[in-house]
Amino acid sequence: MHLTTSVIRDIVRGIFYGENYRYHIVKLIDAEFFDYVIEFFQRVVQAKLMNTPISIDWYRHAFLNDQTSSDDFAIHSGLNKKTVENLYGSARREVLVEAGLEHYEQIHRLIDDLSQANQEMDIRLTLKFRDVSVDLSITESLIVINTLAVKRAALRGGAWSTAGKQVEKPLMHTLCVLFGVPSTNYAFSARSTQGREVDFLFQDRAGHKLFCEVKLMGKGNPESADVTDARDTRLFVADMLSELNKAQLAQRGIQWVELSAEAGWQKFATALTALDIPFSTPTPSLESSLDNILSTVFSE
Repeated sequence: MHLTTSVIRDIVRGIFYGENYRYHIVKLIDAEFFDYVIEFFQRVVQAKLMNTPISIDWYRHAFLNDQTSSDDFAIHSGLNKKTVENLYGSARREVLVEAGLEHYEQIHRLIDDLSQANQEMDIRLTLKFRDVSVDLSITESLIVINTLAVKRAALRGGAWSTAGKQVEKPLMHTLCVLFGVPSTNYAFSARSTQGREVDFLFQDRAGHKLFCEVKLMGKGNPESADVTDARDTRLFVADMLSELNKAQLAQRGIQWVELSAEAGWQKFATALTALDIPFSTPTPSLESSLDNILSTVFSE
């Protein structure tokens, strides 16, 4: 999922004002999912009509064939590529196809068993497209419903990860411009001494490289500040930090900034001072400068 510049800008602005930016992501997930549902239902109608003989498993024939992309093959079989990789140690197409077909058959048998055990209940989807309608049996309906559920979960997982990666650098750029950090004292990408990619790089007055981790964690996210151990981190910037996170970071001598706290962005000055990174103190009022800075950041 790719965020538009307008959405990224709104998220960055919201973070500075302590607003919950997550509704932007939820809206995008909803929009992309419903677009997928409409397109998928259209394909279901066409596939059902083209494979009319009862002996043909039209769903497998139409949605799990050689022309189906790897991503779609996983989704249509009720899996996703990440699950296949975790189960089998690989997400190569041949592995994915074998795992997908096996899982599809398991789902098919499970639904058939459930249908036989609950014959007093029936579920049928009726889909109509251009005045042509088709009915899906309980087995077919549940397979389609399961596919949509897997797709929704895949979109949700991918969206939060992608959003974080797309917002982190503009967020840090905005902070640096707001505090007047010279452009020669920061960079948008770097690698730690262990060769790991680091989110952001600062340079102090003596020319030492200082690595910075940026995490849009959100309340309840299981990811802790432990990542700093592996990346020589000197500064940790997040929208939310638990008290445990703060204690861990302080114990390790790592400066931190919690942007969701009241006027949390102002703590950036404390971190810059402690790390001997040159900057100028910004105006205490965001209203007088933030929008102009965002225009500059997103025009570059």
